[in-house]
Amino acid sequence: MLVVLFAICVLMQSAVNVFDDYFDYKKGTDTLENSSNDKFDAVLVYNHVSPKAVLAYAIGLLALAGLLGIYVIYECGWIPLAIGLVGAIVVVLYAGGKVPLSHLPVGEIVSGFVMGGLIPLACCYALTGQLDAKVLMFAIPVMIGIGLINATNNTCDIEKDAAVERDTLAVRLGRKKAPRIYKAFVIVWIVCIIILAALMSPSAAPFLPLMVLGAFPVLRALFLNPLIQQSRDGAMAQIVSLNVIFAAFYCLCLSLGPQLNWLL
Repeated sequence: MLVVLFAICVLMQSAVNVFDDYFDYKKGTDTLENSSNDKFDAVLVYNHVSPKAVLAYAIGLLALAGLLGIYVIYECGWIPLAIGLVGAIVVVLYAGGKVPLSHLPVGEIVSGFVMGGLIPLACCYALTGQLDAKVLMFAIPVMIGIGLINATNNTCDIEKDAAVERDTLAVRLGRKKAPRIYKAFVIVWIVCIIILAALMSPSAAPFLPLMVLGAFPVLRALFLNPLIQQSRDGAMAQIVSLNVIFAAFYCLCLSLGPQLNWLL
C-alpha cells in the first residue's frame, strides 16, 4: 500500500507539471523571447517535442495514477476515491481551462493544500483506516513548504508572467514586495515546525536547533538570492533542499518524540 500510494503521488505531481508545460506552450506563456534560454524549463520551446505527444503523456500519467488508485479503493473504500478525485480535478484545472489556477493569485494556496494537506490525509487514511482531521493540522508545515516551491518559481518569473498577463500572487505583490513576503513565509514555516513539533512531543526539542543549524547554509543562500529569472534555478534548488531538510527533521520529531516521552 505504501509503495502504491507513493507511486500515485509521484504520477499526479508529474502529470500536473507536464500539463503546465503543455498549456504554457500552447497559450504562448513560454516562448523563445521570454524563456531566457532555459532549456529545462521551457521544454517544448527548445527541444522540439510534439505538443500532442506531451498532452498524451500527461493524460497517461494521470490515467496510470487512476489505475493504481483502484487498488487503494478496493482495499480502503470510497474516502480515498473522493480525495483522489479532488486531486485529479485540481491537476487539470491548475494548468488547463480558460483561466488556469496557475494563472491566478491562488496557485500557492491550492498546490499547498492539495499536495501538502489532502494527499497526507488520504495516505494516512489508507494506511491506518482512520480519517483524522489532526493530520491536516500537522501537515501545515508541508503545505507551507510546497506553497513556497510554487512561490519561488512565481517570484522569479514576475516579469515574464506579467508580460503574458499571468496574474500570480507574486505579480500582484510586485517586484519589491513579493520577495519580502516570500522570506517572511519562510520564517513562518520554521516557526510552525517548531510549534507543532513541540506540541507533539516536548522531548523532541533537541532536534529543532539541529534542524536550524543544518538548514542555515541553504537558508542564507536563499535569503541572499535576488529571486529573479536569472537566479531561478538556484532558488528552486535551495527551496527544494529546505523542504527535504525540514521535512526530515519534522518527521524525526513526530516519529521519535512519542518514544522519547515513553523513555523519559
